[in-house]
Amino acid sequence: HETWESTMALPFYDAMDKGGLIDAGSHDLITFEEMGVPNWVIDEGLCPGLPNWEALKSPECAKNFATADSGGKGRWLEGPVEWHGDVMPNRLKGLGIDDLWTVKFAGSANALWAELDAAKKEGRGTVIFNWSPNFTDAAGFTFIEFPPYYEGCRLENGGTLETTGCGSPKGWLKKAAHIKFPLSHPDAYKFYTKMSFNAPQIGEMADNVDSKGMTHAEAAAAFIANHRAQIDLWKN
Repeated sequence: HETWESTMALPFYDAMDKGGLIDAGSHDLITFEEMGVPNWVIDEGLCPGLPNWEALKSPECAKNFATADSGGKGRWLEGPVEWHGDVMPNRLKGLGIDDLWTVKFAGSANALWAELDAAKKEGRGTVIFNWSPNFTDAAGFTFIEFPPYYEGCRLENGGTLETTGCGSPKGWLKKAAHIKFPLSHPDAYKFYTKMSFNAPQIGEMADNVDSKGMTHAEAAAAFIANHRAQIDLWKN
């Protein structure tokens, strides 16, 4: 099972301490969850200066991201509010751009992807919450470069209004396994420990499911066909 540091580290280590899980290694990538834009927003010049966050200070930029529900401001579409709470509204305040931008919350991950399609059809800019690795790695997506994250910068972690404009932390993507897996399936476990995906590979598999409508089994078969040499190395 894949385990993201940003959301699963504490329960992962807790399960290891209790003897239920083992750490089978990490994938060859860095995970990231952040606000960003589809590449076509940058290509079409809707906010000159992106991906540097200071481009968001421009009123001309912000107006290109306004929607019917944003009160004339540029809109950031966050994930469901239960994902991060007030992190992004507080970030706008910390960066001093809450007069130009507002945060709205999507009802689900699928609503984020629907927004990508809608914005492109309407010819308007969109800033959405996203993560990598994801299917958007294949489609083309750029994360906005905010001030670096450090422990304690966010308001909810003891930070101040002056520090809460920081970006998001980056992390690992580990492989978790049941404590009995090496004994019950030793060959499969050996393969599992050697298997290491990079971000484009995970993006490829996710794109096959989320964009091309493949089943998980079909996406797996397509990946095996496209990466047979690499998989054979993991098997040996």
